[in-house]
Amino acid sequence: MRSLPLPLTLTARLSPVAVLACAGWALTSGPLAPAPAAEHGSAARTGTQSSASAPSTEAETKTYAAAPAPCTSVATSTVKALVPGAKQAGKEIPSTDTKVRRTCSWNALKGYDYRWLDVSYEITDSDDEATESYTNRVKEKSGGGDVPGLGDSAYSIVNLTTEDKQQTREGTVLVRASNALVIITYNGSDFESKKAPATDVINKGAIKAAKDAVAALEGGQTN
Repeated sequence: MRSLPLPLTLTARLSPVAVLACAGWALTSGPLAPAPAAEHGSAARTGTQSSASAPSTEAETKTYAAAPAPCTSVATSTVKALVPGAKQAGKEIPSTDTKVRRTCSWNALKGYDYRWLDVSYEITDSDDEATESYTNRVKEKSGGGDVPGLGDSAYSIVNLTTEDKQQTREGTVLVRASNALVIITYNGSDFESKKAPATDVINKGAIKAAKDAVAALEGGQTN
């Protein structure tokens, strides 16, 4: 099998894990919410406690107190289909506060086909804060479309880039579910043909991963 020179950006993605972690995290960067004051642990729903004597200005109870484990949020079958040859365990990206943000990455080069998948969770202090962050990010990624039936609101967009005649097609799905945000990044390249996977392939793959990740957030593990 002959070796092919890789474009600079894709070479970085095939570098050691430390570099991959930084690259994957950059793909899903966004404003961080303050750390929630809740018990450490997996994603959990917290019941609303109220009484007749409670003041009307009482802070809104958060639906999700913490982010779930991202590397077990996507079904085994989904990982195999979207990232052939990748290790099912994935690689969790270090976070300064795992209750606020957690991200897992899968990537693999099988033959000449390269695939990369990121799943990221961000927990905010309220539904309103999550809605504001969601709205701002959608504005930054204009040109996509809504994804019905996924969370409280969801949006997907696919872009094609070319560097050194090598195409890369990347899809992003952003989901808001109550006070949580779920961000999926999925991309691919063919180093032999220098072409990228079809838009429909990348978009449907990203949406499939998003459905798994939202189900995990809601407590229904898909593995």
